Amino acid sequence: MVILEDLKEINDVIKDLAEFVQNDSVVKPDFEEYLNTVGQSGMNYQSACFTYIFERKLDNKTILALFLENTKKLSASSKKIVKALMNSISSIFEIKRVLQNGFEFNNIINEKNYNVISLVKMTAFRGMGAGQYVVARIFKFDDSYYLLEISGVLPSSKRDDALRYSVAKIIQNPELVYLDNPEKQKEIEENIESIYNKFIEFFGKDEIVTTNKFADDIIGMFNDFAEGGEKLDFSDKVVLPDDYKYFSVSEFNNSYDNFLENSLGGFSSHKEVYDVGIVYDRELGLYAVPFYETFNKIFEDTENIQNAKECVEFFLNNDKFSANIIKRVAERHENFTDVVNNLLGTKMTFEELLEKYKSRYLENKIFSSTTVLYKSKAFSKTLGIIEEESEKPELEGIDLKKIGRNDPCPCGSGKKFKKCCGANL
Repeated sequence: MVILEDLKEINDVIKDLAEFVQNDSVVKPDFEEYLNTVGQSGMNYQSACFTYIFERKLDNKTILALFLENTKKLSASSKKIVKALMNSISSIFEIKRVLQNGFEFNNIINEKNYNVISLVKMTAFRGMGAGQYVVARIFKFDDSYYLLEISGVLPSSKRDDALRYSVAKIIQNPELVYLDNPEKQKEIEENIESIYNKFIEFFGKDEIVTTNKFADDIIGMFNDFAEGGEKLDFSDKVVLPDDYKYFSVSEFNNSYDNFLENSLGGFSSHKEVYDVGIVYDRELGLYAVPFYETFNKIFEDTENIQNAKECVEFFLNNDKFSANIIKRVAERHENFTDVVNNLLGTKMTFEELLEKYKSRYLENKIFSSTTVLYKSKAFSKTLGIIEEESEKPELEGIDLKKIGRNDPCPCGSGKKFKKCCGANL
């Protein structure tokens, strides 16, 4: 049973954290700069403060870790609370029930139900009810879950928006799908191993390189095979670019407002031609990696790769590329660290390089976004929404019985018939 002293001490720790970011000589300047930046987006002070405390890092240390290091005479119980806060969960929840002292939530992202205890009086949530969606942060302490904040509310009629936002968060942080849900993690791990064996059977190796114009076709052929289809010849789809160079691809800069619709267009919809590596990491899953072979070529012929430095920075700074992808390339090229240091003007060891750029992957097991999305109910539902919204031409006068399952769909979607209008026949 939760006692009032627990609630009081948790609230006291949160107040101490707020005072810490406003007064610590190192943290304060960064916090003020952060407030100036987010203030332009209209975020309220409390939400900005929570986001900063739980998501900001300084010199590769979290604000909570800095608080523990720099706060003297912190009680053992307060330290325990701070360590629990380090594992807080930020997600999109559906309100299932309003309880006397909190809520029953369903986490749309990790597909788990929670009974959460509010740290403030429930009158603060007057007007909220079952069926609504909330952007909230919760944490577990002594076998109970507590509600830290609700930063956004959507009515039940905005279910589609809640799902889209959930998928955006999954793409940004795939680990949210299995965070605090070991059953889901096991399901994903088993799927990764199963699909890895099929990948090797289909391609004969764990990676293949082509251009963006054929990457979608190859991935589609493999997906069909993995789902029980026949093994088709993909050799004519393995086409390499005339030369290897790195450049900015405008389609990678889409906002989250239409990110999913744009991504469904695939690599082939991009105007420029560039190489794409289709890589299956046995631990973390499937990656489609733009400029993968260009990145490799840098360590073979640096001088003749256009924008080599920018390409290296793209791979190091892009949080979608795991430490395993960097390790894979480094293992092939003994000069990897020397070339990177020369291009960036640094003197790091390989371990220091990973710690600086890929620390999140060293600290956590983060499966590829693609792999996680395949097992996400939120993603499946979102795909259904988009397909319902897509306008398709009428198929009157077309004898669907004469269309093969693997033929292009006559509606013009670009998908195979069995994946489109023929799916429900």
